[in-house]
Amino acid sequence: MPKEKLRLGGMALANGVLVHGPTSWACAVRTDDGELKVVARKKRVIGSRFSTPLLRGPAKLVESVVFLPELKLALPEAKLPFARRSVAGAVLGSVIVIQGVRRSRLGDAAKELVAGLLSVAPAVLSLREGEVAAYHGAEHITIGTYEHGSDRAKEHERCGTHLVGPLIATTAAANALAAKAPAHLRSAARAFAALGSLAASTEIFAWMQRHPEHIVARALAKPGHEFQHRVATDEPTRDQLDVAEAALRACLELEEPA
Repeated sequence: MPKEKLRLGGMALANGVLVHGPTSWACAVRTDDGELKVVARKKRVIGSRFSTPLLRGPAKLVESVVFLPELKLALPEAKLPFARRSVAGAVLGSVIVIQGVRRSRLGDAAKELVAGLLSVAPAVLSLREGEVAAYHGAEHITIGTYEHGSDRAKEHERCGTHLVGPLIATTAAANALAAKAPAHLRSAARAFAALGSLAASTEIFAWMQRHPEHIVARALAKPGHEFQHRVATDEPTRDQLDVAEAALRACLELEEPA
C-alpha cells in the first residue's frame, strides 16, 4: 500500500520558497550572488492540536507564520514579500481609506464589503512585485507534484487565495453586525467578529477540500483559481523550480527521516 503523502503548505518569497509540513518548515533562497541557501527547523507551535472550531482555523494560521522571525534570524537573506516598504505603504494607505469608507453614508453591509475588498490590496501588491509571483508558481508546482505524484500546474487547490472570497464575505457580515453594537462595546464586538469570520472562513475552506466536486465547493473555488491563474502566479524558470524543490526536500527530510 503506497505511503500517504503529507499535506504541505508554503509561502513564496521575493527570492525563494518556504515549505512547511505538520511539524517542520524549510526555506530555500537564491542570494544576490546566485548561491542557493537552505534552512530547515522543527516547528515550536502546532496548530492542529486545537480541535475547537472557533480556535483551530486561527491556530493553523498562527502556526504558518509564527516561525518567521526565527527564519529571518537563521536565513537573513530571505526576502519576505510583505516586508518591503511599498507593501507597508499600501497597508497604511488601505487602513486610511477603509476608515474613510466606514465614515461614509454607505449602508453597514456595503461599507464592510468595500473595506474587505480594499484590505486585500496590499497582498495583491506583494504578489506582483519582483519574482514573488514566479516563486509562488514554483511553490505550487513543487508541492502539487509531490502530493499528486504527477506534474502539476502553477495553480494549487489549497492555496490561501481560495480563502479570500469566504473571508471577505464572512468579515463583511460579521462587521456589519458588530457595527450595530452599543458604542462602548463596538471595539470588542469587532474583535470577536474578526475572530469569528476567520474561524468561519477556514471551516468553509476545509469543507471545500473535503468535498471538491460539490457544486457549491466548485463555485467557491472558482474565483480563487482564476485569481491564482491571472494575478497571483507566474510560470517559474527552471532555476526557481530548483529553489522550491530544495525547500521541499529539506522539509521532507525532517518530516520523514530515513
